[in-house]
Amino acid sequence: MLQFRRIVFTLASALAFSAPVLAGKLAIVIDDFGYRPQTENQVLAMPPAVSVAVLPNATHAREMATKAHNSGHEVLIHLPMAPLSKQPLEKDTLRPDMSSNEIERIISDAVSKVPFAVGLNNHMGSAMTSSLFGMQKVMQALDRYNLYFLDSMTIGNSQALRASTGTGVKVIKRKVFLDDTQNEGDIRRQFDRAVQLARRNGSAIAIGHPHPATVRVLQQALNNLPADITLVRPSELLNEPQVDTSTPNATPPGSPVPPPRNPFRGAKLCKAKHKPEPVYASRFFSVVGESVSESTLVQYMQNQWRGWAAQKK
Repeated sequence: MLQFRRIVFTLASALAFSAPVLAGKLAIVIDDFGYRPQTENQVLAMPPAVSVAVLPNATHAREMATKAHNSGHEVLIHLPMAPLSKQPLEKDTLRPDMSSNEIERIISDAVSKVPFAVGLNNHMGSAMTSSLFGMQKVMQALDRYNLYFLDSMTIGNSQALRASTGTGVKVIKRKVFLDDTQNEGDIRRQFDRAVQLARRNGSAIAIGHPHPATVRVLQQALNNLPADITLVRPSELLNEPQVDTSTPNATPPGSPVPPPRNPFRGAKLCKAKHKPEPVYASRFFSVVGESVSESTLVQYMQNQWRGWAAQKK
């Protein structure tokens, strides 16, 4: 019996050590490439699985895209799209009211300026990505170039995944922004959050920018990546299941925007059960007289008068 237990224990130990460890997949994309070669070169010195997204009209777009590709990094087009907020826009920013031909022209121009790109993600874009009609035109254009779309999720109700229906475009979603602030402690916490999401969900995509603080955090974090986390390119997550949490937004571009609903309806007017009786002038004077006679000043004077009268007696 003892020998049997030893055999079972040995077999169980062997199976435990031979079983593959299920690792979480983490993809990191650095946006806004093409303007700061000095800092961007530090990103290109990181593991090749770190991917870069290049602004097509940036000064060094072609140079940095080529350099990234030659270093083994995956290249995306970081295409400007219209935000909801009022702010200066880059040249050829996609808008929902643009025609299909205009969107096709801008994407074709971006493809020519960012060589070796295999995907595209949005720069800003809360207004564009929340428009179903606008994103359908984008997906139809991307389908011609065999590019996947990484949704930066600058707005929760993005229509990108819904708009890709009927096309061959694969859509994946950003889970974490690394550097909303330039504080290294905040960036580190966001990186740790991305790692936790990769563990819990099987994969996660984190987006950052070529800021010095972000570069410093990533240099340290990637050298100490947990053993159960595998660094991957975004294209390696194209077959991961995607959940569409958006609600349909099919308002055509240029349609009048309905006025905002006012939740305050005001107090209801109470209607009297009986018709009010008329008030005559005599009643008015009697009410005034009663109010004066019962006032504090008159009561005080009356009490004083009674006291004087009592003293005289």
